[in-house]
Amino acid sequence: MGPSPAVAEIRNAVRECLDGIAPGTLVLAACSGGADSLALAAAVAFTAPRAGLRAGGITVDHGLQPGSSRRAAQVAVLLKELGLDPVECVAVTVPQNGGREERGGHGGPEAAARAARYAAIGAAARRAGAAAVLLGHTLDDQAETVLLGLARGSGGRSLAGMPASHGLYRRPLLSVRRATTRAACAALGLQPWDDPHNTDPRYTRARVRHQVMPVLEAALGPGVAEALARTAALLRADAEHLDGLAELAAARARGDSGMLGAGALAGMPQAIRTRVLRDAAVAAGCPPGSLTACHVWQLEKLVNRWHGQRWVDLPGGVRALRRDGVLQFAGAAAGAPGGVAGAGGAAGMGGVAGAGGQQETAEGAEGAKNAEGAEGSRGRE
Repeated sequence: MGPSPAVAEIRNAVRECLDGIAPGTLVLAACSGGADSLALAAAVAFTAPRAGLRAGGITVDHGLQPGSSRRAAQVAVLLKELGLDPVECVAVTVPQNGGREERGGHGGPEAAARAARYAAIGAAARRAGAAAVLLGHTLDDQAETVLLGLARGSGGRSLAGMPASHGLYRRPLLSVRRATTRAACAALGLQPWDDPHNTDPRYTRARVRHQVMPVLEAALGPGVAEALARTAALLRADAEHLDGLAELAAARARGDSGMLGAGALAGMPQAIRTRVLRDAAVAAGCPPGSLTACHVWQLEKLVNRWHGQRWVDLPGGVRALRRDGVLQFAGAAAGAPGGVAGAGGAAGMGGVAGAGGQQETAEGAEGAKNAEGAEGSRGRE
């Protein structure tokens, strides 16, 4: 007798995700012990070897709850029992910042845990020589991400949700419902761990999951999650194309000076200019998950509504200003107070950097930009 429908669906999704990876290559499954990532890990352990791949696992201990180290060690043992090798258990330190979220769900413990998690996963993947890390985000996670983006008044990039593949990271379960991962765990005799943070109303995503989505389903009928995820898929291609155009436009605008001139920015279509401004702010040190459309609009005023106004304060201690017809960013990525980043690079103390400046290198930055839907405190992916 073959596997249960739930197990088969997840294995098929993983098999499709692994297609194209060179035989003999190592892939890692990120797992916290929750139902989604546990079902994913079991599918990777089954499917990867049959595709000629080596399969390993990684779990992250955020240290946010009593007994978290013991629980992470148990998850690591379970991953080995599933047949994954190598398996690494990584402990990280998450800045607490008072344990509160900013309004709208930006920042706070969720964002801090997410950044620490992706940095740890990326470092572990490099140590192991892995070609890909598989994450357990489901269709329900994608729907929640789109809904959060709508509530924040975010642009197309946020509404496009999480990409199925970006750099090191792959998300094979974005078409799979959360109920399916639970059914798969039950069919395989696996006991997932339910993180209490996932039902804690202090966290925005928990409120969306347990309060908002049920109300929408009751009022609008079934299929809301699927519709939201479909919206993300429709917007993803558009957003990626515009992002590519923005990169080209930014490179042309910088020219030999490496700086973003206000005149060149003013000549860009708004959809391109806002992306160029956002990317420059992120490169200067703004946390991507905390940079909102309102912040970008303020940057726009430095370009097309310039009347000699002062600087714009941005998340992460970054400050943007217009000087001598050039937009400059000073703060976190500038290395020290007084450092200024221009086109998106980083400068040392008192220095100025443009296109050739130091870029972010940690996978944590990539994860924060492209995976805002990841659970913050739980750390399953």
